[in-house]
Amino acid sequence: MLTYPNIDPIAVALGPIKIHWYGLMYLIGFAAVYFLGQKRAAAPWSPIKPEAIEDLVTYGALGVILGGRIGYILFYNFDVFIENPIILFKIWQGGMSFHGGMLGVFVAMSLFAKKQNCTMLQLTDIIAPLAPIGLGAGRIGNFINSELWGRTSDVPWAMVFPTGGPLARHPSQLYEAFLEGVVMFAILWIYSSKPRPTMGATGLAVFLYGCFRFFVEFFRMPDAHLGYLALDWVTMGQILSTPMIIIGALLFYFAHKNAPKEVA
Repeated sequence: MLTYPNIDPIAVALGPIKIHWYGLMYLIGFAAVYFLGQKRAAAPWSPIKPEAIEDLVTYGALGVILGGRIGYILFYNFDVFIENPIILFKIWQGGMSFHGGMLGVFVAMSLFAKKQNCTMLQLTDIIAPLAPIGLGAGRIGNFINSELWGRTSDVPWAMVFPTGGPLARHPSQLYEAFLEGVVMFAILWIYSSKPRPTMGATGLAVFLYGCFRFFVEFFRMPDAHLGYLALDWVTMGQILSTPMIIIGALLFYFAHKNAPKEVA
């Protein structure tokens, strides 16, 4: 069993101002999209110019934050929301959903695409290879916060989390950081390093995340107020990830089906 490092969730404290590691992880994700997005936008096949990346990041950040919060409430706390709708605005209590954030980004990119005279999928193809950096950083933030830990386990790398009771658990946040962050980034960056058909990178990203999240859910503890939703093992995360696997695979397939050889 490994010892949980007990990192202070507050990275910097300046009097009453406290900067949390989790917030810094969001900044890392947005910064990665900004700087690497400029590199991608400079490619001859990019639908936008590098100077448009700043606005793209702004739209994307709003999509992630608003979509993530709304998605968390609707997917994981809908009953509470019906009784007390004001919880939607209590962001200091925590609660963000990746699936909601993803939908928020799609909405934001559809709005931004109109300003750029291109399609939403052309824009999501630009940011899809960059998103894993933010995903991986966010999972590290979850680990530092001692939240979203895994199921009890006796594997040699299991840990006792301060908020998880006396039993050792899978550090599932680190599994996700590795798969959703490192592995996804490597695959998508290499895949998108040359011209690809529209929606190819988007489809591959959606498919990979769905597969990785579905897999890690076998090690991650389900939300206490939801538990297992079917068969004593199916979680909400798996239910939300299943359509991603199907839709992502279809997008990738149709992107390459009739694509010219030079971009296939």
